[in-house]
Amino acid sequence: MRCFHTKKLRFYFAHVLRLLIPRCYLQRRLPSALAVLDRYDLSQINERVNYYCKLLHPFILNNDAKTHSDLSVWNGKSAQCLDLKQYLRYFSSRFGFYYRLGDVTTVPIVPTFLKSRPISSENSNSVILKLNAGRFYDFPQDRLSFNEKKPIAVFRGPCHKKHRQIFIDQTYRFPNTDIGDTRPAVKSFPYYKAFISQSEQLKYKYIISVEGNDVATNLPWIMASNSLAFMKKPKYETWFMQGRLIPNHHYVLLRDDYSDLPEKIEHYNRHTQEALDIILNAQKHVSQFFDHKREKLISLLVLKKYFELSGQM
Repeated sequence: MRCFHTKKLRFYFAHVLRLLIPRCYLQRRLPSALAVLDRYDLSQINERVNYYCKLLHPFILNNDAKTHSDLSVWNGKSAQCLDLKQYLRYFSSRFGFYYRLGDVTTVPIVPTFLKSRPISSENSNSVILKLNAGRFYDFPQDRLSFNEKKPIAVFRGPCHKKHRQIFIDQTYRFPNTDIGDTRPAVKSFPYYKAFISQSEQLKYKYIISVEGNDVATNLPWIMASNSLAFMKKPKYETWFMQGRLIPNHHYVLLRDDYSDLPEKIEHYNRHTQEALDIILNAQKHVSQFFDHKREKLISLLVLKKYFELSGQM
């Protein structure tokens, strides 16, 4: 927990330093910030920009649109607010936009900046930005190879949501698993287990990912590790592009009732190379998020596309 608080302090300190940079300086720097596009594969950059911002046609903002001055870290969701501010400061303070902070599971009726959206062909009004990056994109170093890990599937997490409670109830008795609900309120129940850290979970070959309010926060670091991600087909996505993940290519697909979990554990214990192939594919997906300059470029291009289509640039 001490490590967690240290990371949060570093996150807020870095953002405070960024806010000290004059906005007019950043706006003058926008052309040079976008000029690094020449260093990358243009088709790959545009593919991601158009995935996050699927808008194809111009739109008009109404009087409900917000501006940078409406963003306040004191109104809750400070981490997401700071992440949004750091990119908006490259653009005019007069530019309007819509935004929703928090865990978003519906598609807005107007083009809106947000962290998460349903995976759907009808989600173009949900414009994804890299919000709450400190929580989702902190990848621990995995010092164990797959073969050095315990041949067991692990899950730890608070199961407030009904679908998580169903998952716990259906799976905690399975053999070759270490599955537990960490809520203090269920200490007297047989499925309660104490919290264990990321580093402890990385000692297991298989880590189960279960969506929470929207996405599963552990999925990015599982896929970056030498462990194999087990999960159902995701319903929501963020900057991590969960909607592009291919079952049994990037992760092991589980049935909706999790009844196949024991057989999947047994299968990959016997077919190590299949597991290693999926892990390699997962790591390739995660690797595209490691280049901080490219991530910043894509974020700025998403905003630029939004402001251009809204007639402000």
